[in-house]
Amino acid sequence: MHVAVLLVGILSARRSFAALGDDVSSVQADRAHINASLRTTPMSAYVLHELRSPSGAVVREFASASGRIFAVAWQGASQPDLRQLLGSHFEDFQQAVQAQNRRAVGGTLHVQQNGLVVEMGGHMRSIRGRAYLSDQLPAGVRAEDIH
Repeated sequence: MHVAVLLVGILSARRSFAALGDDVSSVQADRAHINASLRTTPMSAYVLHELRSPSGAVVREFASASGRIFAVAWQGASQPDLRQLLGSHFEDFQQAVQAQNRRAVGGTLHVQQNGLVVEMGGHMRSIRGRAYLSDQLPAGVRAEDIH
């Protein structure tokens, strides 16, 4: 899968979710916006908010004890709105992709810039990804925990 295909998905996305670094209070607005079910699971170092839309798309928002979204993960038939998901970090993502003229390796795109890590890939009708702020991961939380 080439970056161009992923970027087309970014530009044509219609969903709205809490942005990386935002306050956890936005989770309820996200749930209402996409008519999703919400399951909240307290973990040892964070709270996991899982939104599941009627179309089957799933977005997981990871909130720290301070109430900030430090990571998001998604899977579904189409790419979610990365501008909304990444919030103020979207420009860093976009610049990294453009500056490096990135191509997906093995169907996965990996971008790391200014503490932002974004990984995404998949194929038609099966897109997955995650984004996190490496400098805001709570103690004891590893990147592998975000899925």
